[in-house]
Amino acid sequence: MRARNVLASSVLFVLATTVLAQGSGAPKAGASRAVIIPDSDTKWTDLGADAPGVKIADLWGNHATGAFGALIKFPAGFTAPMHTHTNDFKVVVVSGTWVHGPEGKPEVRLGPGSYVMQPGGNYRHTTLCDNASECVFFVQSKGKFDLLPVGGEKAPAPAKE
Repeated sequence: MRARNVLASSVLFVLATTVLAQGSGAPKAGASRAVIIPDSDTKWTDLGADAPGVKIADLWGNHATGAFGALIKFPAGFTAPMHTHTNDFKVVVVSGTWVHGPEGKPEVRLGPGSYVMQPGGNYRHTTLCDNASECVFFVQSKGKFDLLPVGGEKAPAPAKE
């Protein structure tokens, strides 16, 4: 378990360094203010009624109103039906096995350290977390978070164990 935590911390450090170096609203190089959030201080909130059991923790920005970087946590077995997002999402899996299902193509199982760029607009896909354990992933976007179900489907409640 310790090795998984070291891997997760390393992935987050590399990702954060890369995103900060690219700009996107983050402090410029040489800025005099560091931002440090230990995992014990991460503030998890419910993502919303359309995603029961899903938690989000904004690291910068605000996922509900605009550009953001956040950690998202799916309970084991969570499934989001076919959907799209308005904005591009850059995703890095931190823990668990996240399954990405592009419409008309085979599902792809993604473990810690995996990366996906989901284009905004008409990119239809399913998303789920393997039953073995919860999934945590980092998401960065230049616009607010949304999940637009295709055909009016809603995400089911996670299975109770």
